[in-house]
Amino acid sequence: MPPNLLIDVPASAEGKRLDQFLAEPLGSRARAQRLIDDDQVLVDGVSRNKRHLLVGGESIEVDEHDGRAISQTGDADYSIVWEDEHLLVVDKPAGVVVHPAPGAWSGTLSQALAGRGAAGGADPERPGIVHRLDRNTSGLLVVARSEEAHRVLAKEMAARRISRRYLALVDGTPSSRTGTIDAPIGRDSRIRTRQSTDSDRPRAAVTHFEIQERLARSSLLEVTLETGRTHQIRVHLRAIGNPVLGDPEYGITDRYGLERQFLHAAHLGFKHPLTGDRIEVDAPLPKELSSALELARAER
Repeated sequence: MPPNLLIDVPASAEGKRLDQFLAEPLGSRARAQRLIDDDQVLVDGVSRNKRHLLVGGESIEVDEHDGRAISQTGDADYSIVWEDEHLLVVDKPAGVVVHPAPGAWSGTLSQALAGRGAAGGADPERPGIVHRLDRNTSGLLVVARSEEAHRVLAKEMAARRISRRYLALVDGTPSSRTGTIDAPIGRDSRIRTRQSTDSDRPRAAVTHFEIQERLARSSLLEVTLETGRTHQIRVHLRAIGNPVLGDPEYGITDRYGLERQFLHAAHLGFKHPLTGDRIEVDAPLPKELSSALELARAER
């Protein structure tokens, strides 16, 4: 299939949702929805949401960004910190992509975990994946091993009943010890590879933070998510003037020897999807972040 797929909408498709219509030519409704959400689908030259109703006669252009020629190879690195026959909790290092995407069609975490029984969900490219972390964010992810476990965990995630706490080292110090950033985000209206609070199609996003340590030029924050938008923490902390250190896209890179963003998913808490038992898992900072934090603490 070519990188840009052109589809003429027949009159018989009048009244169909955009994602429903694209499910067949794109192979699945989940894939259609993902491309629509990523603004890679234009209807008569205009980006529409997945619920957009067709009238017939439109021209649809799908930019699939087929990056398979620059795909990664090899198995993804990860460690398992909790597991049973129903699910896994893994600690993902920085540099590992969670699921196939443009530029990383192989060597992903989801592909590696498929060999450990990861299963469930509508997207065959993401078996068992309930939520994700950016490539250069480290830390904890819960992964299902069955359709039932995935269904329940996805429902819990949508209902915001899965607790996710992150540690972030940021520039400066927020104006209050605790705070909530309630600012919708979406694809940046000017730089299309970024997310931003300045977007033509913003979606609700809520982030809470609490200062753990005030340092000479930086602060260690504990960050809790209510929503899980792409790059949410990084965008929100930049928006309040305290960008994540080590982040080349939204933050500051030339400090404490950081070669990637200081953002780590340190805690995951949720109810087991089948037994109902409460599961609480923590992951310590990886060595490169611990070293950077010590340098920040040593500043005067």
